[in-house]
This record gives sequence, C-alpha cells and structure tokens, in this order.
Amino acid sequence: MKARLTFWVTLLVSITLCIILLSMVGALLSGLFMPNSVIDNKDIFPILAPAFSTIVGGFIGLLAGVKLSHDDSEDKPC
Repeated sequence: MKARLTFWVTLLVSITLCIILLSMVGALLSGLFMPNSVIDNKDIFPILAPAFSTIVGGFIGLLAGVKLSHDDSEDKPC
C-alpha cells in the first residue's frame, strides 16, 4: 500500500513539475519573441530565473524526500 502511494505521489509531482516548467518556458519564449513588448529582453531572465530555480529545487527536494523515506521504511520490518 505504501509503495503504491509513493508511486502516485511521485507521478503527480513529476507531472506537475513538467506542466510548470513548460508554462514557464512558454512565458519566457513569448516574452522574448513578442515584437512590441514593453519589457526589454535582458530584463526577462533576472525576473524568471529565481522563480524557475525555486520551483525546480522544491520539486526535486520533494521527490528525493519521498523516495528516501520510502526506501528507509522498507528495510526495517514493523
């Protein structure tokens, strides 16, 4: 039961991470190639880079924590 729950949590976190990353890349590309944009292209990267790093780091940490906690509980019988 716990292995199944770990699988679903890992799957949903991975899908959510992919959706967020694709939407952020889409926003970045639309901002870069919009011809009549108010924001200069060199200003887009400093705005989105911290948010991008925070989201990726948070999800990677969550996935690692789920996997590590799942592996520890299987080695020790109750």
